[in-house]
Amino acid sequence: MGGYYCLLYFLLASMLLHVQDADGQSLNQTCNRADLEVLLAFSNDLDRKGTSLVGWSPNDMFCCSWTGVSSHLGRVIALDISNRNLHGVISSSIASLNSLVALNLSRNSLCGQVPVEFNRLARLRVLDLSANFLFGRFPVSEDGFPSIQVVNISFNKFIGPHPVFPGAANLTILDISSNAFFGRINTTALCSAPVKVLRFSSNKLTGVLSSYLSWCRKLTELFLDSNGLTGNLPREMYTMLELRRLSLQRNQLLGSLHNELSNLSQLVQIDLSYNMFTGSIPDMFGDLRRLESLNLASNGFEGALPASLSRCPMLRVVILRNNSLSGKIAVDFILLRRLNTLDAGINKLSGSVPPGIGWCTELRTLNLARNKFVGELPQSFKNLRSLSYLSLSGNGFTNLLSALQVLQHLPNLTNLVLTNNFPGGETIPVYGISGFKSVQVLVLANCLLLGIIPPWLQSLERLSVLDISWNKLNGNIPPWLGKLDNLFYIDLSNNSLSGELPESISSMRSLISSDGWSRQPSTGELPLFVKKNLTGKGLQYNQVSSFPPSLILSNNFLVGPVLPGFGLLVKLHVLDLSWNNFSGPIPRELSDMSSLEVLNLAHNDLNGSIPSSLTKLSFLSKFDVSYNNLAGDIPTGGQFSTFSDEDFVGNSRLCSLWNSSCYQALQLEDDHHDMDTAKQITYVMLEVGIAFGLLMVWSALYFARPWRASYFRLVDMLFDAPCIWTAAKVTNLRIKRGNEVHP
Repeated sequence: MGGYYCLLYFLLASMLLHVQDADGQSLNQTCNRADLEVLLAFSNDLDRKGTSLVGWSPNDMFCCSWTGVSSHLGRVIALDISNRNLHGVISSSIASLNSLVALNLSRNSLCGQVPVEFNRLARLRVLDLSANFLFGRFPVSEDGFPSIQVVNISFNKFIGPHPVFPGAANLTILDISSNAFFGRINTTALCSAPVKVLRFSSNKLTGVLSSYLSWCRKLTELFLDSNGLTGNLPREMYTMLELRRLSLQRNQLLGSLHNELSNLSQLVQIDLSYNMFTGSIPDMFGDLRRLESLNLASNGFEGALPASLSRCPMLRVVILRNNSLSGKIAVDFILLRRLNTLDAGINKLSGSVPPGIGWCTELRTLNLARNKFVGELPQSFKNLRSLSYLSLSGNGFTNLLSALQVLQHLPNLTNLVLTNNFPGGETIPVYGISGFKSVQVLVLANCLLLGIIPPWLQSLERLSVLDISWNKLNGNIPPWLGKLDNLFYIDLSNNSLSGELPESISSMRSLISSDGWSRQPSTGELPLFVKKNLTGKGLQYNQVSSFPPSLILSNNFLVGPVLPGFGLLVKLHVLDLSWNNFSGPIPRELSDMSSLEVLNLAHNDLNGSIPSSLTKLSFLSKFDVSYNNLAGDIPTGGQFSTFSDEDFVGNSRLCSLWNSSCYQALQLEDDHHDMDTAKQITYVMLEVGIAFGLLMVWSALYFARPWRASYFRLVDMLFDAPCIWTAAKVTNLRIKRGNEVHP
């Protein structure tokens, strides 16, 4: 792409320099009167005052000195007013500039249709209308643009069949990418000229690739990506010996690749990604000695990785992601010293990771995720000092301690994803780990790791994303976690963490202000896989800044209140505290979290009412407080009108239209409460009365001596009478029995 634009602007610059050399006094000459009127008509057709934008003045007869105007002998031969923020339509009067050789109106906001009269520009060799809002069909007649060499109308809204220039015998570059052209590619008309560059990317072109493409013998760049092309690659394409860049990605092409691909020995770039190719990748790369970039991602390729890739010394990018490649890697990476990107993720590759990768010292991106690699990380990885992105998730690597001790030597490592590895329940290292000073993303999820949140994480000052979910970590959440200034995405869910939340979590700088994380660099095309469960499904983000600021602490054993300080986290998008043991009320301060989209407090022990102020959260799309002990009315208005009944179930005293019985329950509960209260009052009064009576009796006996003497005589009489009566009865019984024995 860079070579194409260099060629375009080299041609334009050469023309302008030729003009200046031919007539050094042209800037001081009076313009042709007709050309002057054309330029003024052009500026008058703009929505904004064109003269003020480009510096043209109707009172200045020396239009040859105007901004963007080049002339020869008083005639305008080149017009370059690109990137001037021009609005409006293109005046058809430009077609009257019959000496015009180059016209560049790119990178403006011009709209409307291209005037049909442009066909009359018989001397025009360079036309650049790219990056505007032009629409309709591009006008080309049978004999139009006879001298044209370079056409760039990319990034507009043109429709219809793509333009061809049958009368242009010298057409070299045609760029119509990023429009809405449809239909088949007219290769017969295109290849009648010595065309070198065809860029048809991102249109709606359909049909099969024609074998007539091979007629473009001079073609060096062919970009047909992001269309609807179907069918196999014609064998004739393997005869286009001058081809250097081939981009066919994001179509519906199928079939297999042929060994004759090796005939294209000038190839620098091959991109066939996101199609439906099948079969094995031909092991013929030894003849492609100039190859720098190979992208075959998201197809159905199977078999082994071609060992002949080792014989491409210029190779910098290899992307084979999302295929069915299998077996051990037999590539000799020691010979690929220029390798910058290796992405073989989502395949069936097995065995151990080749230690030779460690000798690719320019490697910046390495993705081996979701394969069947086993064993430990090679010690040679210590040499990858340029490595920035590393994903090894979804394999069978072992010995986490050894892996971290190797990777801590990589000073430029920013993204480390080790999800779903280390089977057998290893313990996350607490000591002996340093380095990782540049790490921004650390994902150690779904590894069933034991232990506590390691204290060495607090030295990762640039850490922005931390996911250690789906493990078996225990202990408390350390206070220092909330003091990492760049940390804005935390997922500690599905562990066994306990204790109360540290207050520092509610004062995280990056969640109060987004200045830190918004400037994080992109990871490009490579996805960051964040596993969320054992099914293998997860979230995918292409860059760090696309992660929603989140605090996910669900499925633990955390206790205590929901921190009112959460209200300070105005940049937080997701707050998930579900499935814990939090208690107390829902703080009203949560209504200050103006960016909140998800608030999940389900399955806790919260009580009180739902604060009505939460209706102020205008971005709230998910709200769940089910299975708590909440009471009172559910707030109405705002986003609360969009929530379902399931978001509130499990709170018997929470009232709304869907739970009208809660009012009766509350009334019965109040009645029972009143009855219980009356009984309690009665019992209390009875006890007080008895106590008061006993106190009065005791006081009378204590202070009134005669009453006391009488009281004790009465007591003696009460106790003596039964004793005398009993003794008399016993004596009479004995006398009676004695008389019976001795008559």
